[in-house]
Amino acid sequence: MTHGIWASVGGMQVNEYRQSLAANNMANLETVGFKNDLAVISQRLNEADEDPSQKIFQTYPYNELGGGSWVRPTYTNFAQGTLEPTGRALDVALNGNGFFAVSDGSETRYTRDGRFARNAAGDLVLSADGGRFRVLDQVGLPINIADPSIGSIAIGRNGEVMQGDEVLGQIGVIDFSDRTALKKSGQSTFKLIGDAQAIPATADIHGGNVESSTVDSIASLTNMIEVSRAYELNARMISLQDETLGMATSRIGRVG
Repeated sequence: MTHGIWASVGGMQVNEYRQSLAANNMANLETVGFKNDLAVISQRLNEADEDPSQKIFQTYPYNELGGGSWVRPTYTNFAQGTLEPTGRALDVALNGNGFFAVSDGSETRYTRDGRFARNAAGDLVLSADGGRFRVLDQVGLPINIADPSIGSIAIGRNGEVMQGDEVLGQIGVIDFSDRTALKKSGQSTFKLIGDAQAIPATADIHGGNVESSTVDSIASLTNMIEVSRAYELNARMISLQDETLGMATSRIGRVG
């Protein structure tokens, strides 16, 4: 009986986690360059199947029962988002595989958010987070627009930042052999965790556009409803099993 209660408790924990991911996705429905997360759930094996040394303690019917559900590492959906025109000269979007590299001087992060601006020092920066991160070129150096009065700024398809006829730099775009090594770090940026190899990016740069979030509003809302119902059902199962256990204990006591 308690096995069923613990299985339902595990189900509640799993659905609570699923709900937190779904809520975060919904909150970022309009966030530029946001990549939605997917909860991955797998079967939890019983103790004897996880650890063969425990097989000597197996008893029927528990050896036939599973261990409920288990949360696997979160999967980030790196699918292409829709390109949305903004008309701003320093807005750029990636169409294809790759990330912009940005740095605050102490660490480098990677992003699909192409809302750029010029800070007081003339550096091209990421607008999000108050311009803390400077946009890096192909060799990892900041791109500087020292005097905006010289001429209008434009960003070409290959990432070249032009001021009139002068090339000020070329925005670097990088991809990785294993994107699971990229972990979200706020403001639509990712940190590289592990030893994923950098590889050439295949993305084209589209000036005057930004990439929309990959969150599907209808699918996310449906998922929120389904997760909420699954959580409630597990809670109800705990209540029913607790009532049954109480009745069994009470009746056994009377028979004795």
